[in-house]
This record gives sequence, C-alpha cells and structure tokens, in this order.
Amino acid sequence: RKHPLEIPLPSEKDWLKEDEEDFFQLDPDRKSEVLPQPFRMINKLVMMVFENAMEIIERKELLQEAQKLKVQPTKCFPTAEFQVTGRANCLVVSGKYIFVGLSMGLAAFRVSDCKEVCVWDAAQTEFCAIHASDLGNERHVLLAVDEMGLVCLFCFHRESFLLIKILNEMEDVSKRNTCVEVVLSPGGDYTGVLLQGNRKAWLDIYQLPKDSWLKEMEKNPTAGLTCREKRSSWTSVADGFLLQEPPVSANKADAKLSLPVLLLKVKPPKPITGSTFTSPVDALKNVDDGSMLGLGYNHLIKDSQWQQQEAIFRRTYQEYLEAEGERESKEEMPRHATFHFLLPSQILQVGPEIKVQPDVPAGISVHWDGSHNLCFYLLNRPLKEKVDSDPKPDVVWPCAAPIACSAVSSCSRYLALACEDATITIWDKHLGYPLSVVAILEERHIRSIHFL
Repeated sequence: RKHPLEIPLPSEKDWLKEDEEDFFQLDPDRKSEVLPQPFRMINKLVMMVFENAMEIIERKELLQEAQKLKVQPTKCFPTAEFQVTGRANCLVVSGKYIFVGLSMGLAAFRVSDCKEVCVWDAAQTEFCAIHASDLGNERHVLLAVDEMGLVCLFCFHRESFLLIKILNEMEDVSKRNTCVEVVLSPGGDYTGVLLQGNRKAWLDIYQLPKDSWLKEMEKNPTAGLTCREKRSSWTSVADGFLLQEPPVSANKADAKLSLPVLLLKVKPPKPITGSTFTSPVDALKNVDDGSMLGLGYNHLIKDSQWQQQEAIFRRTYQEYLEAEGERESKEEMPRHATFHFLLPSQILQVGPEIKVQPDVPAGISVHWDGSHNLCFYLLNRPLKEKVDSDPKPDVVWPCAAPIACSAVSSCSRYLALACEDATITIWDKHLGYPLSVVAILEERHIRSIHFL
C-alpha cells in the first residue's frame, strides 16, 4: 500500500453533541432503541399527564389529612319515629307535645313516647303553617293557617283541642281576607296577623285572654273533653280492614272560652303629597302630641314644589332614566310588612299609670316594603280609641334608605335593621342608641338577617 491506514473523519451527521461526549460509555445497542420524533412527543405528553395526576393525588391526600385534624361535626340519627295519617305539612314543639299540621287536620304527639294523644279533623282542613306557645299548667295556644289563608285559634288543654275562633272568617266568601303571615309573641300574650284583601293590606294585633281561659277551664273542667277525638285505627286482615276504635265526632264541639280582643289595625303609610298648610303653626296644630318627628305628612312642601323637583331630577339624569326605563309615576301601596313584638325598653315609654311586666311585650315594631320609616306602636293603648281609626305610631325611626329586613334578638334587647343600600345597623333598645353600623358591598342585596 502506498499510504498507511488512517481513521476516517466523522461525517456531519455523526458529530457529537455537548451532552453526548461520554458516548463511549454507553451501550452501542441502545442506538436502535431511540424512538423517532412523533413517538418521542407522545411519550412526553403521557409523562406530563402522569406527573399532573400525581400532583393532584398528592394535593388531595394533603387536604384529607388536614380535614382529619379538624373537629368533625356530630352525626345525629333518628332515635324514634311516629306515623301520621295523611301528609305532614308543618310541625311545632311546645312543652311536652309535638303539634303536626296534616292534610286532614291537626294531631298532637307526646315528646316522651311519640304517641298520638289527640287529633282534630272536624272540618277536614289542610293546615300549611302552625305556631304554638306554652301557657303553663299544661295549656298551649295554637295558631294554624289552612290552605285558604284562614287563621284558626286553638287552645290545647288536657290533651284535647278547643277551637276558639277563626280570626279572619267572613260570611261572604268574596270579601274573605287571606293571611300572609302570623306571629305569636313569646308567652302567648299577643298575636299579629298580616292580612291581604282586594288591593289592600293591613296588620291586626290581638290580645289573647290566657288568664281568663285558665279561670274558665277551672270552673268547667269538662269544657275540653267534648273536643277530644281519637283517630280510628285500621288493621289489615285478609285483604280487608277492621275498625278497632270508632271515632268520636268533634264537629259539634263548642269551646265556650273568651274571644281574643282586637287591639290595633295597622295600615300601610299613605304616600306623601303636597301640603295645604299656609304656615308652620298650622302644621304643628295638626300634630296631636306636639312631636316634630313623624311620618312626614305635616310638612309645608306644596304640590308645585314636588313637581318642580321631579322635573329637575328628570332633566339632570335623563340619560340614565332612558337607559333603565322610566318608572311608573303611580306608586302601588305596599302589601307586605315585617313586625316584631318588643319587650319594655327605653324606646317604648309607657305612662306611670300602666303596670308593665318585664316579660310581656309592650309594643311592636313595623316596617312596610319600600318604606324608610320603622314605626313603633304601644300595645297598652286607651280603650276609647277606635280600632279602625288607623292609629299613628308612637315612635318613628327614619332611615336613609328603604328598610329591606329586620330582626330582634332572643333577649329582645338588640334590633338589627338592614336597608336596601346594604347597610346593617344594630340598635340597643334598652339604651336607645346604635351599637354598630356595617356597610356591605353595594352589589349585595340583603334579603334576611338573623341573630345567632
């Protein structure tokens, strides 16, 4: 050979990469195991999926471990059950008894053994709501609302129902008023019924003569026995039914007890219109008690001033009114009210001639939908005042925005007001001044408020 053997120079495709300088330490057979580009990309995606899955699993395991360290809520399981005839729509517990509103009347069960002690289905009425209060001496007062909006007042004594009165019963069905809400005061001294009629709404406040009921029951111990009814029990025998106990009719029962007394008939506030007074003295003369704070009726603003103010407002904010659509000029009367029974406090000043009990409500607070005013009415009113005279509130609290909802604490000392501008104010009724004011985001609309 003319020239000695030499090692040939590597070609361009065989040039070494920086990370493959130790190629001589690798197994030469692995060259055949290298996948082409599409397969390498699939392999990379699969590995990413597995890595993400492992991260999710590890995160869930950490959450489970942290959840185990927290205090777990106690799981409650039913300890007893009782069967009812028909469909149970509502129930309430009062003292030693459970009262259930059924699709065909009322039923009372003992809490201790869940046994049925009394049933009232005289009128075959379906009750949708029920309220009860323990009066002591094994007496209970019940207010039941049926599917037609009628409010039935019962007294439960000696394991028997006594129907005292249907509060909103009318002989003419076309003039019948529908019950919207019923509130029974703690202790059963008063009750409030919110009624709606033909384009009208009002609030009736009744005083329940529970002391008179006790005396009348003591004089006539058998008054309630005629109203007791035990439901007949049916037993299936060979595809038949056997009547074990015949029912005792309660349709003809007549509970001769004192009827509740209507104290107040609160109507929604009338819209404020222009004044006919010519001087401030004329406006002050129209105020009975000389108070300068009221519902705003006794003012000196004329109709022309209201119209001028509305014209200026529409001219200033015309573009916003066109975007949102103009509101109707005629305002509808409010048809719903929220009311609470209040114990004696600094807000409700009662005269020295009236004896006040600390555990008996002394007044009510009422606010209607869309109203800025929270009105207080005393329950100890003079008897000479007519019920239908639309009494004026004894105290008025004006708010900067319409009141959306309200709540009273269980001790009846604190009053919470939530307005439509998302502002919550907590009042101390005993001292008569606000404790705190909290403003929430304007985008939020408060629908209900509760004390815990």
